[in-house]
Amino acid sequence: MNQEQIKENILKIKESIQDAEKKAGREAGSVRLCAVSKFHPAEAVEAALSSGQILFGENRVQEACRKFQTIRGRISSGESNLPEPELHIIGALQSNKVKKAVEASSCIQSVDRIPLLYEIEKHASSFDKNISVFLELHTAEDSKSGFADSDELKRAAELCSTEIFPHIILKGLMTMAPFTEEEKAVRKSFAALREAFTALKTMFPELPLSDLSMGMSGDYKIAIEEGSTMVRIGTAIFGEREYK
Repeated sequence: MNQEQIKENILKIKESIQDAEKKAGREAGSVRLCAVSKFHPAEAVEAALSSGQILFGENRVQEACRKFQTIRGRISSGESNLPEPELHIIGALQSNKVKKAVEASSCIQSVDRIPLLYEIEKHASSFDKNISVFLELHTAEDSKSGFADSDELKRAAELCSTEIFPHIILKGLMTMAPFTEEEKAVRKSFAALREAFTALKTMFPELPLSDLSMGMSGDYKIAIEEGSTMVRIGTAIFGEREYK
């Protein structure tokens, strides 16, 4: 997909998000677009950056590090006058990839277990860097990732409210809806995340919980109706993946 097509797609998606906000009675600008650039080259990200898209999501840490190091290198050297991109890690994260993830990103959206929080804190501390995280909630039968136990989710949030993780900022919750065309099931998944979010905000008012990351290319309009503040969209922007 060429650069002009990417720019056009972003414009269309942002207009669609605005329409969905209005339809749902939401405030304009209450939903951020996270452009999922996995499997697409640095040039595709740069095309999106040139259209004003700043926030990007990547699933694979190694790929993300390589790609965004290239982009940031061009910016810092003066070769490119594009704005600095904001990178979120949104894919399942293995413990041995945490160091690179913390170094390269400003947020890890896919925290699905308490031991991962300890790993993130360890490396954030070594970099003397604060990092935002989202706790991923398992809300769909066909999903293998995320906290499946509400007590564990509560415990993770509780730990983030203490001084145990001074470099971690718990910003929100994330989920993936079931891969189905049945709207009722998708809506139920998003509603479950919203309800968990509301409960945690009540239990831990000291936490800076502000975001619900839910909704992808096929279901983001439903997600916005259910309270999403961040939608993760890849294919509708960049097309099918360009490389493995």
